[in-house]
Order: sequence, then structure tokens, then C-alpha cells
Amino acid sequence: MRWVLATRLELRNFTFYLFIFAFLLSGCESLRFAPTEAQKQNAWLHNRATMVAAETAKDESSSHKLQALTKLSELQSRAFTAHYGLPKQFSRAETAEDILRDANIELARTALAESAERPDVWTLADSGLELAIGICALFGGVYGTRAVRLLKDARTKSKALKEIVEGNELFKKEHKTYVPAFKAAHKNQSSRTRQIVAEMKV
Repeated sequence: MRWVLATRLELRNFTFYLFIFAFLLSGCESLRFAPTEAQKQNAWLHNRATMVAAETAKDESSSHKLQALTKLSELQSRAFTAHYGLPKQFSRAETAEDILRDANIELARTALAESAERPDVWTLADSGLELAIGICALFGGVYGTRAVRLLKDARTKSKALKEIVEGNELFKKEHKTYVPAFKAAHKNQSSRTRQIVAEMKV
């Protein structure tokens, strides 16, 4: 009876480890950094800009279509502010002149650059595998030991893949005349392999 219970517990632990491992390998393209203060300020200023634009369109008796568009834009911008969160500091943004200051235009450029940043996939993968190895080692048991071995092997292969991808990219950069031949040599790669390599290059 004890053997059956121990086996069931180890199977449950093994399933848990497999779930973590599958999660780690599922991709990082959806991961982003938390909104920065510049992004929060920009979202709030965007909301103020759309409010002023809607008020201006109404005051200047613009077409019904333009008034409806600016009103909808103001409503939509509230979602961005709610998603990013309110900034710690609020700029003066009562009029169009306040909003159109050079500092706010520079803030928008900064927020755009920061929004494009993504976590380094290699660092995330390595950290995730380290965490999974630690968890598996903590639980121990036959399946825990096997999972640790499997995860260490995955980490080694991940580092090897990183070196290969970086080496290939360096080769293509320094030897542009060989790029067509290089691509032709890799034309038989599976679509899954191409997808993984493309994700790693980003």
C-alpha cells in the first residue's frame, strides 16, 4: 500500500515537473517589462490629449464624424491609462499648448522606445531552467532526480543553441556574399525549427 501511495505521489510530482518544463519551453514572445514611469505619464497625457481634442472638435463645430471619432478616441485612451496605471507625477495638461510642449513630445518618443523592449529570451530561459532545477531538487525522489537531469540537459542544449544562432548571425553579418548559400543550406529545416530560430534571433 505504501509503495502504491509513493508511486502515485511521484507520478503527480513528475506531472508537475513536466508542466513546468512545458511552460518554460512554450515561448517568451508575450512577455514584456512592467510599464515604466515614462509609459504611465505618456498614457495619461494621451488621455488628456484626446480629451482636449474632443472638446476642441465640439467647440469648433467640427463635422459630426470628427466629433464622434475624437469622443471615441478619448474613451479608448482611458483603457490605456487604466492598463498602465497612473504616473507618480502629473504634468500640466489643461490646454492644447500645455500638451504640445517639446517635453511631452520627447516623452512620447521615450515611451515608444521603452514599449518596444522585451526581456532577453536567453536569460529568461536560463533563469527558468535554474528555478525548475532547484524546485525538482527540493522535492527529490526518483522522478525529481530524473527531472533535474532532464532540465540540466535542456539548459546545456539551450546554451549550445544560443552559441550556434549567435555564430550564424555573426557569419552572415561578416560574410554577406555567402548569405544566399547559407540560406540554401538551411532550406530543409522544419517549420518548427525555423520558428524557434526566428524567436531566438529576436
